Order: sequence, then C-alpha cells, then structure tokens
Amino acid sequence: MTKQNDADVAFIEALAALLNANDLTELEVKREYGENDRLNVRVSKVKEVVQTVAAAPAPAALPAPGAAPAAAAPAAPAEAGDPANDPNAVSSPMVGTAYLAAEPGAAPFVKVGDQVSEGQTLLIVEAMKTMNHIPAPKSGTVRRVLVEDGTPVEFGAPLMIIE
Repeated sequence: MTKQNDADVAFIEALAALLNANDLTELEVKREYGENDRLNVRVSKVKEVVQTVAAAPAPAALPAPGAAPAAAAPAAPAEAGDPANDPNAVSSPMVGTAYLAAEPGAAPFVKVGDQVSEGQTLLIVEAMKTMNHIPAPKSGTVRRVLVEDGTPVEFGAPLMIIE
C-alpha cells in the first residue's frame, strides 16, 4: 500500500469508530486532496430492530340472521399498530438526539395527558450541536410519548402522538 492508502484506511477506521461511539447509522465524508485526487467515503450500519406486536383481538361474533345491523365499530386505536402510520404522530424532521426537557433534571416540555397548543415546544432534537425545538403541529392532547430522553432518532421517526 502507498502512504496515501494507509492514511485513507486509518481515516476510514476512525470514521467507523466515530459511527459506533456516537450510535450513528450512517456517516459520509468527501475529501479533496487535489484537482483530480479525492476520497468519498460512506460508512453505514444496519441496526437490528426488535419490535413487539400485540396479539390481535378475537374476531367479533357475527350477528344473528335477521338481526339489525350493528353500528360500525370505531377504528382500532393506533396504539395497536405502528405509531409511524398514526395520522396523529409527530415525526422527527431530522436525525439527532431527542431531549424531552430543556436541560438535564428539568421538567419535561410535555407529558402524556397534557393539552398543547399549535406551535408549543414538545421536545428538542439536537443535530450537529444545534438544539432544534420541535413544535406541536396542531392543538390537542398528548396521548403517547414514543421516545425516551437522550435517545437517538432518525428522520421521520414518530416522536409523540397528539390527538
């Protein structure tokens, strides 16, 4: 290997270590050494996702022949399914770390059961040392908080359910 290649290998190994140390799933770097000499590196890993699935409720009994049709049952709550598909889910607009309070030890911005107004801060997503306040997209009641304080979140990941 040439000296340049040895340095590139060390650089890539350092990126992989950075990826693991910061619990990232992907990292991309482009280096320019000269006019026609560059290095483009993309290091990524797939996280194993473990998801528990609630047992489906037993099917309802069919009405007796000639009986009046029953009123339509309300739609199943989103809690039984994937929160990402819930129309009331507030999704992360970026990759980062979710914080439920303004600082460690402080009261959370919101908790389950709280009434929130449109635009009210729900939580913070830190990305690249910038604290991004995530506002409520609508007024309503916080039904579920889907992330824990200090956990990494992906773009589009559901953060909360507001109904």
